[in-house]
Amino acid sequence: MSAGLDRAYARAERVTAEWAKSFYFASRWLPREKKSAIFALYDYCRHADNLVDARGDRPVAEVRAELAELAEEVRAIHGGAPARGERWLALADTLRRYPIPLAPLLDLLEGVAMDLEPVEIQDFGTLHRYCFLVAGGVGLMLGPILGAAPDSFRESGVRLGIAMQLTNVLRDVAEDLDRGRVYLPAEELARWGLSRADLEARQMTPALRRFMQYQVTRARRYFDSGSRVVPLFPTDGSRLCVRLLQQTYAGILDAIERMDYDVFRARAYVSTPRKLLILGRACLAERAWPTLHPSARSA
Repeated sequence: MSAGLDRAYARAERVTAEWAKSFYFASRWLPREKKSAIFALYDYCRHADNLVDARGDRPVAEVRAELAELAEEVRAIHGGAPARGERWLALADTLRRYPIPLAPLLDLLEGVAMDLEPVEIQDFGTLHRYCFLVAGGVGLMLGPILGAAPDSFRESGVRLGIAMQLTNVLRDVAEDLDRGRVYLPAEELARWGLSRADLEARQMTPALRRFMQYQVTRARRYFDSGSRVVPLFPTDGSRLCVRLLQQTYAGILDAIERMDYDVFRARAYVSTPRKLLILGRACLAERAWPTLHPSARSA
């Protein structure tokens, strides 16, 4: 491995450790080559997301141009062209080593671009489309790395990704309001006698609590159907990684329930002790305790 490629993979790992703690936790028991590859993919996803979320006062047109330039780079390296500069060396190497489809890489860019305009989702179909673009397709990227055949895992893998994004939406209601974004469907809010103004009041009323309970129940249904993807992966740590991702994210829904659905009071998260409990249960399900890669022991 060249020094530049080594630096690119190291940077991708740092980005993952900083921004995606649950993802990083779940990846720790993967073989090094798989782990490095998913870090490279996460780095790409995070970079695309940050172009939008961290744009500050930059004009929308400028960010769209950057997303278009990134799409052009991805198309090129996916087609076998060398990366232009060191920034995407790890991604190019990953795309060379694994049969990752191009479509979800580009779908992600379309999805994050939706956040460049004020977000007010009208119905669940629109929310589902957004979740598919920014998260459902991530499963289609990770599947070839972790070792499942695309024709066998596509449907359940996508549903697991959508479940995780629905969980993000419920966890981040207050944070998204701060950014002028409402992902909870207006049509469904109205069905419960609610509106955006009720969310902006940030008071957990009985009607809003019932609404949130419904949303959590639906996210759990997506997790349940998405769980069918778990047995499709090999037992080299890949199956355990997916199981941990599934159960850790589902644990955020547990945390929302423990907060009595009041997502304005605090940000729901899975504590380290609970993650370790999830790990223990996942290992029992796998009937084996995984070997932690030496490079991860000090992380």
